[in-house]
Amino acid sequence: MKYAFRNTVVVALGGSIVHPDGIDVRFLKDFKKFIAPFLKKGMKFVFVIGGGTLSRRFQEAAEKVAKVADEDKDWIGIHATRLNAHLVRTIFREVADPVIIDIRGKIARPEHPVTVAAGWRPGWSTDYVAMRIAADFGADEAVIAGKPAYVYDRDPGKYPNAKRFDEIGWAAYRKLIPAKWKPGLHAPVDPVGAKLGASERVKAIIIDGRNMKNFAALLNGKEFKGTIIG
Repeated sequence: MKYAFRNTVVVALGGSIVHPDGIDVRFLKDFKKFIAPFLKKGMKFVFVIGGGTLSRRFQEAAEKVAKVADEDKDWIGIHATRLNAHLVRTIFREVADPVIIDIRGKIARPEHPVTVAAGWRPGWSTDYVAMRIAADFGADEAVIAGKPAYVYDRDPGKYPNAKRFDEIGWAAYRKLIPAKWKPGLHAPVDPVGAKLGASERVKAIIIDGRNMKNFAALLNGKEFKGTIIG
């Protein structure tokens, strides 16, 4: 399976690979080196950064002290994404927009080789932010680069015979995931982002963000491993 990009590439970089248990410095070093050749070709990127373990640890700590509303859990997660986003922006400082997109419309269009975004408001994950940015910036797709390499019909960790999809439509995909967002929900694309993708006709490309050889194949228009939703 191949894919050709025509605009700025929007990438939701999962918190699970930026901050899996602590900050993954080795991954960040490798990722910066990996992106450099594509920047030299003139490609532009928008990286939407997730919260990862940083988010979950703060949410869990709050729950041990008091009853925490979902909205407050979301705000904790949002601020975790913003801290991770500033980390990534700092790493790409020489080529990155100094402004973090932390609310819709903050940047009309990407002017720098790298633009970094974080969480916005309660009620969705950074998957939705990536899909919304892709739609706003006129991109046909958002790359969801996290831990799952594909979309499956059920959890492959629990069910070895889970069916893998190379391509799946939004209607079929939305039947596989919960209908509503809950803080901490794990899905390749969250329900709010999936609804937006269907309505705006924006595709999501699911890949394993740690597999940079495969990521490079995708960006180079070569055969890659992953799932296209759309």
